[in-house]
Amino acid sequence: MCKSPDLSRMDPSMANLNAPHSMGTTIIGVTYDGGVILGADSRTSTGMYVANRASDKITQLTDNVYLCRSGSAADSQVVADYVRYHLHQHTISLGQPATVKVAANIVRQISYNNKNMLQTGMIVGGWDKYEGGKIYGVPLGGTIIEQPFAIGGSGSSYLYGFFDQAWKEGMTKDEAEKLVVKAVSLAIARDGASGGVVRTVIINSEGVTRNFYPGDSLPLWHEELEPQNSLLDRLSSSSSEPMVT
Repeated sequence: MCKSPDLSRMDPSMANLNAPHSMGTTIIGVTYDGGVILGADSRTSTGMYVANRASDKITQLTDNVYLCRSGSAADSQVVADYVRYHLHQHTISLGQPATVKVAANIVRQISYNNKNMLQTGMIVGGWDKYEGGKIYGVPLGGTIIEQPFAIGGSGSSYLYGFFDQAWKEGMTKDEAEKLVVKAVSLAIARDGASGGVVRTVIINSEGVTRNFYPGDSLPLWHEELEPQNSLLDRLSSSSSEPMVT
């Protein structure tokens, strides 16, 4: 009986194709005066390869609650599916939508009960008529932390000092969204596992608004190059003078 060759042994780089899909990610949740704003980049990696450059990491749980996902894409997706099912049952039983706190606690319970198998960190954000806009961080291991803002994923390492300086209480909706977009673009510039576009979700008493910011519209940071359509554009815009060594 013939066996198919092990490509990963023949070419070590092929092993990356079989690696689990991971959202080495930047996810952010921010409260503002009237609601919350969630934001994320869109790069999904498989080992060293980019498996999806435009993935949506902000998942709807109910009409008023959304989930930002980081870590293993498969783990975070199955957690979101289970939580959505439980919240649907909860809504049927009580005859009214679940609060943000209820949704966050279900995420926490599933994460904690399966902490030895799951590799995912999440941020739950939403608005309800009882407590208004709320953000809950549920990091790896199943802890739950209510915070005025939460950041997660591999890109969060570059953002703690930025948020300490830039975040403030009582921000308007526009101020908060600009902060989220600016923070994600900074993480994209510094973190190799974050990239693509920026998506935001605004949740308040009026409903939910989704916004999309393509990569070429994001602010450039130190040493970043202007976006080009092709390498030829870059070469044609460079100086024709010979290089001096």
